[in-house]
Amino acid sequence: MTATAERVTTPAGEDVETLRGYYRQMVLIRRFEERAAQGYTQAKIGGYCHLNLGEEATAVGLLSAMRPTDYLFTNYREHGYAIAKGIEPGRVMAELYGRTTGTSKGWGGSMHMFDTGSRLLGGYGIVGGQLPLAVGAALAIDYRGGDDVVVCQMGDGTTNIGAFHESLNIAALWRLPVLFVVINNNLGMGTTVERSSAEPELFKRASAYRMIGERVDGTDLLAVRDTAARLIEGARHEGKPALLETTSPRLKGHSVVDPAKYRTADEVAAAQAADPLTRFKNTLLDSGVLDEDSAAELERAAKADADEAVAFADASPHPEPSTLFDYTYATPVPGDSRRLPADPVF
Repeated sequence: MTATAERVTTPAGEDVETLRGYYRQMVLIRRFEERAAQGYTQAKIGGYCHLNLGEEATAVGLLSAMRPTDYLFTNYREHGYAIAKGIEPGRVMAELYGRTTGTSKGWGGSMHMFDTGSRLLGGYGIVGGQLPLAVGAALAIDYRGGDDVVVCQMGDGTTNIGAFHESLNIAALWRLPVLFVVINNNLGMGTTVERSSAEPELFKRASAYRMIGERVDGTDLLAVRDTAARLIEGARHEGKPALLETTSPRLKGHSVVDPAKYRTADEVAAAQAADPLTRFKNTLLDSGVLDEDSAAELERAAKADADEAVAFADASPHPEPSTLFDYTYATPVPGDSRRLPADPVF
């Protein structure tokens, strides 16, 4: 039986259907990523594949704080963010499969997702590669007098590269409409933050640029949403760029093929105990927003969506070999070779 609004006391007076929608979206991302891991082991996904397992509350909370017209730049762990940005799961999975119906027609794959329609401007495989571009997009918005905001997501390891400091410095100097979001799972690949960062409380790095810096529990969807919304509006209306650090335990290894042997059994157990999906579900059950039956119904629907995404990707066509060089250059170039492997030189 579905819980009725009359006997529900929602967290902080939240709308019942909104909360149920958040939970369904979190479950969809979890089931999608599980199917992506399966697809990788079946050799349907090539290259590398990095999953958002354990990051669902941050992804849904962050995107819920953004307007549809706001821009998002991410790193290579972006599938859940793409779905939360409103891209159809089938198109996301098709991109992972390298099919022509994917967000980038199969050219980007797991690490380089791009969709101008939803204003997801990457997916970047180079650590920190997205930061200068995000600042450039924010400068373009400011130059044109717009009121959109750029959200630039990154992992904790990114805070140690030069582009991080250069980008924050320029954003602060020019008061650009950008929110930098560090997803801190305490592991830059397999190295802990404490062993790689002289200041492990990463949000404090904003103070070097007289920028707002805050930390939030990344397993608390509503806390992520509310904190991000406040900082986004400050960037939008007051020209105050900000740095938000969300703490989100990673439930699996760095990539699909990483066994994560650098973590102890206690550390793995602690990450599992902080599972944001379980936490949010229990919150909704305790408040009466969901009961076990309605929760199961949402979970079945989310799983069906993930299964449908896989079926769509499986049925989608591979690119034709003749299109291999289609996007080598933006415009025609004299002498551009279109010779395929095994073609004669002359």
